[in-house]
Amino acid sequence: MGMMLRCGSRRWCVVGMLAAVTLVLVAAARPAVSASPTVQLGLASWYGPGFHGEETASGEIFDQREMVAAHRSLPLGSVVRVTNLENQRRVVLRVIDRGPYGRNYRKGTIIDVSKGAARRLGFVRDGLVRVRVEVLRFGAKPAGRIPG
Repeated sequence: MGMMLRCGSRRWCVVGMLAAVTLVLVAAARPAVSASPTVQLGLASWYGPGFHGEETASGEIFDQREMVAAHRSLPLGSVVRVTNLENQRRVVLRVIDRGPYGRNYRKGTIIDVSKGAARRLGFVRDGLVRVRVEVLRFGAKPAGRIPG
């Protein structure tokens, strides 16, 4: 017959189950990062029309047709290769902005790519796709802009 687990009290069984479920959910919500700091696995989203023509964190004006991206921690100016893990399409992008944030970040999004890059990667319609991000060259960390 099957093995039966016994708990001292029902309350401790429920607490143990809730703790286990919480650990699984926390682990699943965080983007997977490989042993190498130059390779990340996670989701990519794209951004475009609402930011087209606006200044990015690097000071460049965002053009949704360019091969550029936003990343939360890579130095601005870094060059990355993004591979769509569903169709193996790849693009090389420059990191010029910060992001992703909000709902997509909480879902595991590790990079926002321009609409032009998303088109080449083949996921404009889907909005999100599993990707591998490989750092080809680290950019120089900005000294910071002086407002005004």
